[in-house]
Amino acid sequence: SCICGDLADEIGLAQPTISQHLKELKSLGLIKGNVEGTSVCYCIDKGRWSEMKQIVNEFLNQDINSVDCC
Repeated sequence: SCICGDLADEIGLAQPTISQHLKELKSLGLIKGNVEGTSVCYCIDKGRWSEMKQIVNEFLNQDINSVDCC
C-alpha cells in the first residue's frame, strides 16, 4: 500500500494528476482506498487485478495474422 503523496514523489507527476488516476483505478475496482487521517492509503485488489491480467493476456495473445488492416 502507498499514499498518494508518496506516489507523486516517486513518479514525478503532480499530486492532483495522481489522485485522478487513482480515483479511476478505484472506480474500476482494481485498487482499494482507506482514509487514514488526511491521507488515503491505497492497495491493489488482488482478485480484480488477476481478472484484469487474464483479460489483457487474452487480448494480447490474439492471432494478429487473422486481422486485415491497412
